Amino acid sequence: MEMTGEQLIPASQQETWEALNDPEVLKACVPGCESIDRLSDTEYQVLMVARVGPVSAKFKGKLALSDLDPPQSYSIAFEGQGGAAGFAKGGARVRLAPEGASTRLSYDVKASVGGKLAQIGSRLVDAAARKVANDFFGAFNERMAALHAPAEAAHEREEHLPGPVPRDPDLPAVADVTLAFFAAGVLVVVAVGLIVFLG
Repeated sequence: MEMTGEQLIPASQQETWEALNDPEVLKACVPGCESIDRLSDTEYQVLMVARVGPVSAKFKGKLALSDLDPPQSYSIAFEGQGGAAGFAKGGARVRLAPEGASTRLSYDVKASVGGKLAQIGSRLVDAAARKVANDFFGAFNERMAALHAPAEAAHEREEHLPGPVPRDPDLPAVADVTLAFFAAGVLVVVAVGLIVFLG
């Protein structure tokens, strides 16, 4: 099986690189992923449940990163065992390039499967792999957009906030002490009004 694709990630190249190397982010975005444990700086152990047609299995596997060129690219080698369902192994090349405020992620994947998975047929396996990739990138893009939305929204709110209203020179000057007594008087009147109304 071979698969290539591109995604526009709504984050900078460095932020995308960091998220792609964060086990918690990956666990949250990979469909069926139960755990991703870092074994070393370049190796991870993965436990996930996958369904391909009529075959559903829990896969335990390893991912190894190589040819690291942060934050531009890396290669991933993977292999996993799904018990009676079979096995999967292969590799991927991931490249990141800045595109405005976003990042263009390109990938090439080559994989092979064996056991019951191989008996299902390549069309079903390819379709399942594309669905997992689409689900992953959908969740990943959503997560990256959500991380940047609060900062952008706060910036937009700052831009649209009105400035302070200048004091009208025709109004008489009032001392801060007078305002404090006035505010305290209003609070007393409101409190008494509530007691009378509720009592």
